[in-house]
Amino acid sequence: YIDYTQPGCPYQNAYIERFNRTYRQEVLDLYLFTSLKQVQHITEHWTTIYNTERPHDSLNDMTPIDYKLTL
Repeated sequence: YIDYTQPGCPYQNAYIERFNRTYRQEVLDLYLFTSLKQVQHITEHWTTIYNTERPHDSLNDMTPIDYKLTL
C-alpha cells in the first residue's frame, strides 16, 4: 500500500516536496544526462552532500553534521 500526495496539495508532505524541488533544481535541471549510470552517479554524490554538508532550512540553516553535534 502506497500513499500519494494529491496533485496540487504539496502541504500534505512538505518535506519530500521540498526535497524533490531541491533535487530538481540542483541536479535534474543542471545536467544533460547521457546514461542511467551517469544519473545514478551524480545522484549518489549529490545525496551524500545533501545529507551531510548542505545547510537545511529545517535545521536553522545548519548542515546535518553540525545539527547532529548539537543533540
